[in-house]
Order: sequence, then structure tokens, then C-alpha cells
Amino acid sequence: MKGDLSATEGVSAEGQRWPWWPLLPLYPYGRRATHVEELIPGQVWSFEQLQGVYYVAVPIRLTVVKVPGGLMLVNPLPPTAELKAQLKVLEAAHGPVRTIVLPTASGLEHKLPLGPLARAYPQAEVWVCPGQWSFPVQLPLAWLGVPAARTKVLLDDGVPHPDVCDWISLGPLDLGVGCFQEISCVHRPSGSLLVTDALVGISSTPPAVFDHDPAPLLFHSRERGDQPFNDTPANRRRGWARLVLFASYLRPEPLEVPGIADVIRQAFKPGLRSLRTHFGIYPFAWKPGWQSAAEALMGDDTPRLQVAPVLERLVLPRAKGALLAWLDRVAEHTELRWLVPAHYSAPVPFTSEMARALKASLLNRDWAPSTGNWEFLGSIDQRLLDLGVVPETP
Repeated sequence: MKGDLSATEGVSAEGQRWPWWPLLPLYPYGRRATHVEELIPGQVWSFEQLQGVYYVAVPIRLTVVKVPGGLMLVNPLPPTAELKAQLKVLEAAHGPVRTIVLPTASGLEHKLPLGPLARAYPQAEVWVCPGQWSFPVQLPLAWLGVPAARTKVLLDDGVPHPDVCDWISLGPLDLGVGCFQEISCVHRPSGSLLVTDALVGISSTPPAVFDHDPAPLLFHSRERGDQPFNDTPANRRRGWARLVLFASYLRPEPLEVPGIADVIRQAFKPGLRSLRTHFGIYPFAWKPGWQSAAEALMGDDTPRLQVAPVLERLVLPRAKGALLAWLDRVAEHTELRWLVPAHYSAPVPFTSEMARALKASLLNRDWAPSTGNWEFLGSIDQRLLDLGVVPETP
């Protein structure tokens, strides 16, 4: 199903340059390598970059979809020269970029690249999710460089490409500082459900985008800061499993933070005195059992389909019904064959039967727990409730 279309071998740093990274200072900062794969032949392509904090990096995806007369871009990414060159190859075969869609109301990592991406394709129509907001200061989209004259609001102003796409809303839900809303797209010709954060599928195999930059995997594959970066398949898989735990739970139960004296004692060893190795500073220790915690999130043969724990516990802890209603609407589309989220694996096998099975599994387990690996997420949510930042009823 997948075809690797990347052409980043030998690409210069200038071609991967992203000058606006200080607006959201996430790794890999000013240089963003892009990995491209054809997910569904002639219909759907994945453009992936890395994004993270302190080497806790996971893929973030711009999905490119064939629509009548050209291409639709869903979930914006920084339009580096490399990314635009790769898109130009698709445009030559399938027509110009006709539409750019920001399908989430929050999602700053998707929102900030929207203006530059829209300017890179001045003939494209721009569509955004209703209820756009920013924190701590509410900024108009025009201040973020989004062209008001060719920007429309999903559902309020209609929807793009209704002849080949159906659009389904999850939310809006009141989060206190703003609303959570995500508009997913059913692309009928490919049988694909395109989402931002609503669902993910996680594989135990590290994503190919790390081939351009395995440092995050190797950094977290170690047990101590004085160990070198050894690039082996086993170390990449171990590092990926730990990144999945970090990204899913922020502070999973098997994680310990060693004392500062131990961290400093292991730092600055020969071979580790560089920014790439963070000078040997590794403030983490993993207790026995971390492997089983990671395995519960990942699939070996196919990516494990799930609601991301961070979304469940921090965004939807009191909104299970909204997600179940969204799954009901998704399950009405019998043409579904694939899920393409903005994060982790794609495409993930996904049918209307699987949507109903997922709903049944959610009904039969505790929703948004606060014990075990979920304890840290639960403490954040409870603190926000106590401060009145988030409402009891979204």
C-alpha cells in the first residue's frame, strides 16, 4: 500500500529551513526534514515531519488528497522549500493545490503553518474549523498571516469538495480557555477517514521519518546519560517505545526522575559533549515493567487503533458521549477502509465495523482513569478543575 516518495537524501539545510520556529519552539526547531509516502495509490499521500520537546518527538502529518481538478491539503505543516518541491511533483501529475484545510479549532502546531502554507499557494481556497482560538492571547487569523479574502469556515460557509468528501464534526466542547472541535473528512474515492487528533494508530516499528534524524530514538533508548548513541534496530525500537509512553502519558508510571547529582555525574563524558547528545544530560530512569506499558499502546502486525490517552484524559474526560456520537456518525460510512490521522501511523485499517467495535470497547471500560499510567494526566485535569480553568460540563 505504501510507496516512499521522499527525495531528501542530500537536501541542503536551506531546503529544510523553517524560519518561524520561534513562534512554537519545538524540536527540530529551524530545520524540518519531510518524509513523503504514497498511502493509497493515486489518492492519498503523507507528508511527515518531526515535532517534540527534549527529544520526545513524534511524527506530525500533512495529508494530501486527490480531489476533482487537483489536490487538497489537510492539517498544515511548515512549507519548507523541500516540502514545496515534493508537492510540485504531485501537482505535475494530479493538478494544482486547490484547497487547504485546518480542521481543528485548537491545534497550534497545525494553525501556525497555515498562513505560510496559504501564501505558498495563492490560488488555493482556505477552509478552517469554526471557533478558532489561541491562548493566552486571542489573535485573529489574519494576524497569523491567514488570507481573509479566500478563507471560509467549515460548516458555516459550506464544505469543500462535497462531491467526493463528507465532513463530520466532533464537538464543539467547552474547554474553558476555548473550544475543542475537530472536523473529520471521509474521502469517499479512497475510503479514508482523515482526522487530526480524534483517533490514532500506533505501530511498534519506528516511523520512517526518523531515518532522517534518529537522534530522538537513540537518546531515549539509553539507561543512563553516560551511554553513547548506538544506532541499532533494537535501540531504535526501544527508543520509539519510550517516546510513545512519553507522548501518551507525559509522565508514565514506570518513569523515575533521578537526583540532580546523579544526572550531573553521568553528564559531559567523552563522546557526549555536544548539543546533539544534550551533553549527556539524561534526567530519566525506567523501572521494570515499562515494556509492557508500551506494548499495550502499540501493535506489531498492524497499528493499534485507540483514542490517544492525552486526548481522553485532558480534552475529553467528561465528554465521552460526544466521542461515541461521532463514532456513530463515522460508522454510517460503509465505504471506509482506512484511517489517516495527523499523528503516528497511516494508513490504519478502519471500517464501519471497526468503528462500532471501538465504540463497544469504550463502553465496556473505564473512561479517563486516574490510576497507573494515567495518574499524572489525572492530576493535571483535577488541578485545572480545582482552579476553575476547565468546566465540569463541557
